[in-house]
Amino acid sequence: MTGGSCLCGAVRYRVSGPLRPVIACHCTQCRKTSGHHVAATSAPRENVEIEGAVTWYASSQSARRGFCGTCGSNLFWDGPGENLGVFAGSFDGDPGVRLAGHIFCADKGAYYEIEGDTPRAAGADPRMTVQVT
Repeated sequence: MTGGSCLCGAVRYRVSGPLRPVIACHCTQCRKTSGHHVAATSAPRENVEIEGAVTWYASSQSARRGFCGTCGSNLFWDGPGENLGVFAGSFDGDPGVRLAGHIFCADKGAYYEIEGDTPRAAGADPRMTVQVT
């Protein structure tokens, strides 16, 4: 089991079972909510236990973003499918997963380049985002 929290500790979570590899999302919404791109893993919703009050923002008709209403830390992405996205930077310690790819690269910010040889997709890529190892 691995877990994490927001910056102030008002929201804590624990994940049991495997996590999907970390995927960096460069879409405009992720960049606007985080100030950069988002790096997130995911797990089946039933494997994520959350303590504390998460504030949810409906960022589209099919997805919402969860954050701490006190300190503003971005923690979760909840969209279609059985998995809940968990922002990798919010884990306490090493969650045991690594960056495995980039999505929505066509929307990336002009101020940075995507380095390395990890897989890239111009938009959504279910091969990268739905699997759990």
